[in-house]
Amino acid sequence: MVRSLRKCLNDYLAERRIRRTRLVTKDGHCNIEYGNIKYQNQFAYILDFWTTLVEIRWRFVIFFFVASFTMSWFIFGLIWYWIARDNGDLSWQNPPENHTPCVDNVNGLTTAFLYSLETQTTIGYGGRAITPLCAGAVALIIIQSLIGALINCFWCGVVMTKISLPKKRAKTISFSEAAVICPRNGTLCLQFRVANLRKTLMIGSQIYGKLLRTTITPEGEAIIMDQVNIDFLVESGKDNLFFICPLTLYHVIDKSSPFFEMAVDTLHQQEFELVVFLDGTAESTSSSCQVRTSYIPQEIMWGYKFQSIISRRKEGKYRVNFSNFSKVVPVPTAHCAYCFHNEKGHHHHVINGTDNQGFEVIDINDPASATKM
Repeated sequence: MVRSLRKCLNDYLAERRIRRTRLVTKDGHCNIEYGNIKYQNQFAYILDFWTTLVEIRWRFVIFFFVASFTMSWFIFGLIWYWIARDNGDLSWQNPPENHTPCVDNVNGLTTAFLYSLETQTTIGYGGRAITPLCAGAVALIIIQSLIGALINCFWCGVVMTKISLPKKRAKTISFSEAAVICPRNGTLCLQFRVANLRKTLMIGSQIYGKLLRTTITPEGEAIIMDQVNIDFLVESGKDNLFFICPLTLYHVIDKSSPFFEMAVDTLHQQEFELVVFLDGTAESTSSSCQVRTSYIPQEIMWGYKFQSIISRRKEGKYRVNFSNFSKVVPVPTAHCAYCFHNEKGHHHHVINGTDNQGFEVIDINDPASATKM
């Protein structure tokens, strides 16, 4: 019991350590923070207030929404109170019986605030109304109505923009949990799957990858997160994917590939991160979006291929079985790219041994046919 609990704890700690060292999480968020930013650069977020409001969390948007309306009502309420005080309309000023106020029934700070709220929201209960005797009050009600309309338009734009962000469309794009390395069309390939969970298409979809790793230059300089381009293909090419059903994309492991030097027993000892990007335009909203995910060496399975998920029914319809979306099956695969391409030298030998399902053991009964040493 104690041993199983210890194993679970070690697995949990290992998973958390991998999650911290990952630059791009599985759901596309970037695990990076900025430090030692100059103080004056902080005002750039305030100057670009529109982008800041669109990108902040909903809780802050709601807070600023309520605060902006409440503050505008209160500030204009103070101005209405000042106009009433200047005209002698307040109750503590004891106006005479024949006194004509600037605003009826505004005789204190509370009633001034209520009149400001009713004016800006165009409620108009009828108990408080402006009189035409004060020019300043007439000008103020025009100004407040215009500013109130601007505030309404601004927050409607913020809410609509935030709701229609392409990040929400990216939630319906799914990548396979792991990538695989196996033969395909006579070449050794790294493969992964991507699916569009909506029936509306992603127009002009393009997919590419970046291999992030630490490299040492000939001058001895260590480059952290050195980026290497990784090209991915489908049967029809690498541009303008027909993204109507789940696609299996593959990268050919040849001499120009950074995976060429890796083998089945050294893959999980490497330190790199394969970040995959999918760019496209949503058909329904015409908004462009980018979806990201990443694969670390522990999430790349050598000698496996994905199960088939597309079938055709008798009535002619095509069916996608998403239960097999990330499922894999073992296939005979060379344990290194050198062996697959039959290159001389640099062969990676497996220390612990790896079963190769492509070979069979046979018995030789005729010793005369054997080569004599």
